[in-house]
Amino acid sequence: MSVLAMESVVAAVLGACVGSFLGLAAWRLPRGESLTWPASHCPACGRTLAWRENLPLLGWLWLRGRCRTCSVPIPLRDWLTEGLTAGLWVAVVLLTTPATSGFAGVLRLLAGWLLISGLLLLLLLDLDGFWLPEPLCRWGLIVGLTTTALLAVATGTSPVTPLVHHSLAAALALLGFDLVGMLGTWCLGVPALGGGDGKLAAVLGAWLGGKGVMLALALAVFSGGLFGLLARLGGSLKPRQPFPFGPFLATAGGLVWLTPEPLQRQLLALLLPWLNTVGLALGN
Repeated sequence: MSVLAMESVVAAVLGACVGSFLGLAAWRLPRGESLTWPASHCPACGRTLAWRENLPLLGWLWLRGRCRTCSVPIPLRDWLTEGLTAGLWVAVVLLTTPATSGFAGVLRLLAGWLLISGLLLLLLLDLDGFWLPEPLCRWGLIVGLTTTALLAVATGTSPVTPLVHHSLAAALALLGFDLVGMLGTWCLGVPALGGGDGKLAAVLGAWLGGKGVMLALALAVFSGGLFGLLARLGGSLKPRQPFPFGPFLATAGGLVWLTPEPLQRQLLALLLPWLNTVGLALGN
């Protein structure tokens, strides 16, 4: 087995374990419950799960998607979250290893895993309850800027310039979202954007920089707008009925991180004319 294949297997196993934790966190955080106690249990009957029932991916299959005691269905989303996280962690390995090596490669690998996992947790929280917790976004911003500086040092360059650029991108992304939200609320008479969307956009600015966050915002606005249009045409969304925008931001941010920089530049060049029309010129 090659080194890359071994790294991918390890990433898949670790990613599935992290995905299991993300599913637990997405359930407990909105309810104000501890992430460490009590042990994993059935929310319906309270029975503590055995170790084999807690195995990522395999546990759900072992139980056939139902609690062994009360037969209440275990959400399929838990299993899908574990599988998706495992796949994304492998994608980070495949897209990071060929591009970088040494300490910089290891650092970027760890940073990718951390960012993807954090974005997935925020996606689940916003999807469930229109909630993007400020503490998580704040720490995402701090860790993003810290990672930016460390990556610059690891590649032998000064961290000052990238740190300034990423900080500016984060600030402008937050300001831009606040202005768009105020304008939209004034025009529509109802809140146009959630309060956490701008904070998540700032997190993406800290991690991706100006060009990266421009591309992420463009993809999020396009996919979110397309979803809203199709959902309203299909009757599943009523006029002015809100839907969470965080999942589109988180997905777009993860895709941009996983996209090679040359392809990012090509996509950005295609989108720049449209971006200029809506005023999203953050620069880098």
